[in-house]
Amino acid sequence: MVLIAAPMASSGGGGITLLLPLILIVGMIWFMSRTQRKQKARQAETVAALQPGTKVITTSGQVGIVEEVDDEYVTLEISDGVLVQFVKAAIGRVIPEETEDVAADEPADEADGETATEPADAKESVEVPDAGADKVQDKPKLPPTHTEN
Repeated sequence: MVLIAAPMASSGGGGITLLLPLILIVGMIWFMSRTQRKQKARQAETVAALQPGTKVITTSGQVGIVEEVDDEYVTLEISDGVLVQFVKAAIGRVIPEETEDVAADEPADEADGETATEPADAKESVEVPDAGADKVQDKPKLPPTHTEN
């Protein structure tokens, strides 16, 4: 068997067509590393701003209130009297404190001094769930199975 080497036909671009994918890959890697650096800086700011009384969520999903901050560790109270230590890097995010504004709960008509069109009895009978209540469930919700209706 004899192999014949024949030159392949090439387009006029040559080097540019080979460099374009390489430039795109380098650009994607640079963009991803830049995003990662920003996330690390944001995490470092969050950990540096920790102080006792701050409510946080760890990267594993544990919710607690900061009791003490050391050089390497953060002590969280996860329940009444239950303290656990986590590495600072395990703090995922800070839960913002919800402030209750009485003026925000009032309808706009009453805030301006005008009277509302509904009687006062109708407003008192409506039960509104507390927006500031913790959203912790007693039992975890499982997806329905084929046997449940």
